[in-house]
Amino acid sequence: MSEKPLAALKNQNVAEITFADHTRLALQVFSDTIIRVCPIDALANPSYAVVAKPQPTHFTVQVEAGVAAISTAALHVKIYPDHHMDVYDQNDRPLIMDYRGQRQPLNRDLAADETSLLEEEGHAGHEAVNAAAALTLIKQLDPDEVFYGLGDKTGFMNKRGYEYENWNTDDPAPQMENFTRLYKSIPVLYGLRQGRPYGLFFDNPYRSHVDLGKESPDYYAYSVVHGPLNYYIIGGHRLADVVTNYAHLTGTVPLPQRWTLGYQHSRYGYQDAPEINQIADDFRQHDLPCDALYFDIDYMHGYRVFTWDPARYPDPEMLITQLHKKGFKAITIIDPGVKREPGYPIYDDGKKHQVFVKTPAGKDYVNRVWPGHTVYPDFGSTKTRQWWGQCHTALTQIGVDGIWNDMNEPAAFDGPIPDDTVFSDNDKKSTHAKMHNLYGHNMSHATYAALKEQTGRRPFVITRAAYAGTQRYATVWTGDNHSLWAHLQMMIPQLCNLSMSGFSFAGTDLGGFGSDTTPELLTRWIEAGLFSPLFRNHSALGTRRQEPWLFGESTLAIYRKYLKLRYRFVPYLYDLFALAQSTGRPVMRPLVYDFDQDRQVYDIDDEYLIGDALLAAPVVTKGKTSRLVYLPAGQWIDFWTGAVIAGGQEIQTAAPLDTLPLYGQAGTMIPWGPAHDFITDEPDRAMSFKVFGDAASYDHYQDNGYDFAYQKGEFNQYHITFAQGKAAVTLTKAGYPAGLYSRITVTAGDQSFALQLENGKYQRIDKN
Repeated sequence: MSEKPLAALKNQNVAEITFADHTRLALQVFSDTIIRVCPIDALANPSYAVVAKPQPTHFTVQVEAGVAAISTAALHVKIYPDHHMDVYDQNDRPLIMDYRGQRQPLNRDLAADETSLLEEEGHAGHEAVNAAAALTLIKQLDPDEVFYGLGDKTGFMNKRGYEYENWNTDDPAPQMENFTRLYKSIPVLYGLRQGRPYGLFFDNPYRSHVDLGKESPDYYAYSVVHGPLNYYIIGGHRLADVVTNYAHLTGTVPLPQRWTLGYQHSRYGYQDAPEINQIADDFRQHDLPCDALYFDIDYMHGYRVFTWDPARYPDPEMLITQLHKKGFKAITIIDPGVKREPGYPIYDDGKKHQVFVKTPAGKDYVNRVWPGHTVYPDFGSTKTRQWWGQCHTALTQIGVDGIWNDMNEPAAFDGPIPDDTVFSDNDKKSTHAKMHNLYGHNMSHATYAALKEQTGRRPFVITRAAYAGTQRYATVWTGDNHSLWAHLQMMIPQLCNLSMSGFSFAGTDLGGFGSDTTPELLTRWIEAGLFSPLFRNHSALGTRRQEPWLFGESTLAIYRKYLKLRYRFVPYLYDLFALAQSTGRPVMRPLVYDFDQDRQVYDIDDEYLIGDALLAAPVVTKGKTSRLVYLPAGQWIDFWTGAVIAGGQEIQTAAPLDTLPLYGQAGTMIPWGPAHDFITDEPDRAMSFKVFGDAASYDHYQDNGYDFAYQKGEFNQYHITFAQGKAAVTLTKAGYPAGLYSRITVTAGDQSFALQLENGKYQRIDKN
């Protein structure tokens, strides 16, 4: 400890640390709870993920006994002469401590020639990024430490004991717990160390590796193949605070159009316009609410993007008009790969404007995806994003309502894209190695900007590939899952960790995409996914079709029950999205988000919260008709029976095939919307509110549900209270007069109160 840092200086919002070996480290203070760590010469590097700016924050920089200390009101960081760093909370309790021991790599008993033999036989040899890592962080692992986040990586809710790679990958095999990488790279990690929360966000898009105690119970590690080492320390009193701090750092989910919260149906394999129209008619004839139908790649002419097959869809504009008249929105898939075919207008125009990714020799890089040999738009270029956006007029001008971006990892059938392929990075020349994980992000940005400009509505963009911050542009789904009970079970950890990673608008393919579903599996999936923000059934060509009327009357009846129930909850979900935009609070949450001091919830994988009012405990195991449910502290009300149940205990509850165990937290209230077959631009004229328990208050948000007028103050806010047997409604903002409810009903148990709007105030008119 005799060797001292040469300097520890405070320069505006940066603490500059210079070590004896002349390396220089910056700690950039964004706020009391967020500190960025990077080399000083990387401070000015732009980020695709981070949108927050450093705020004026009081902090101190001191050097004592050779140790530099940087302190805010919430975080204390100590830096040692040997480059080690420790982070403490405001009470000097350890949060993130460097590991000082010897690393213990796993012995996999594989020599290079043995790895080659395995690969020849069809087995994948273990590709450890840390073997080629340029930079590695190793942190001490506490015996009780648990981890969350990292987007939709496979496995259980608590990520301790797993290893993962951040390298966006399209793998059509059934994604099981041993998959280390999927379609997204969202390198934010949340930890609880002896109940104390923290976050680490590694903002480096190069391929990286995270080991969360698999290699050793003594440490966890982050490795990346190329620098700089650039990460954020995130603090907060509660885990919920850490999550919302990260959300504000990378941007919150924008308020979606209201109809996007309704049920959506899709299949890869719909043959033509008559079939699509018949599917729409069948939904209405079977009394099944539905808001959107999807067009997968087979709507295109030879899989050429921005085209329609002239034989199967001779008049797509008429078809979309017909769907709109029936209450359906039309969503079309768009892949990034452009068929290399002279005479194809999109290809010719792209060649003219030089928008495609290049080889190091300066030629268009060519690989193969659905249309055959293809070229790839260079979305890191502003010019390319604008060009790509303009291509969408072919769809928006005929009424397409949303765009589904797929294959944008980017996928490639003829082997991986070489690392040295030339991509743009903020209009500067870069490589595939750096821009790979950002490809879907930049494509989503281009699509979002195009839809906003061309339609004037809040864009509905879905993307399979993403990076941190993509939530600002697109909703996501977890990719090509399968009709397996294991994938139903994985849905809850995936969506909850996505939600905590900034992606509140997320979903899985209900029923499973690959393989054949069964009546029981489809039923349990529609129940488990009732509150999935993106509520979409999607299945693959060659698998059993998943229209619910094909599974018999009993399955159809249950499916109908939960679709109708979903629409009653849409106003609550919309409120939660308004809160998500303004506060960063996720919509769908693991129990640990709200109850981070209850160690019983740390490893719960089959329950989730919807806001702070509802707890869902679906059956996700074949053949089960009852289950154990853990209810956290407090009182809970059975949604179906009204029974009051004490929390802080595990209960056994009946769950026959038509029942989703669902509970309301006492002291909360939710809006309970009217029944709908589909959601229109017309506002509801009446709204009900359900009270759980003896007293509650609630703030309800309302706007027109489709455009950006709310950003100009055109929205309404209502404050609803129920206490001592009395209900009251206060209109706290009336910026959207056309939408004001003429009647509001508040129900609590067997009590019901009706209030009517008179002269700008809600007056009680009825009690029974």
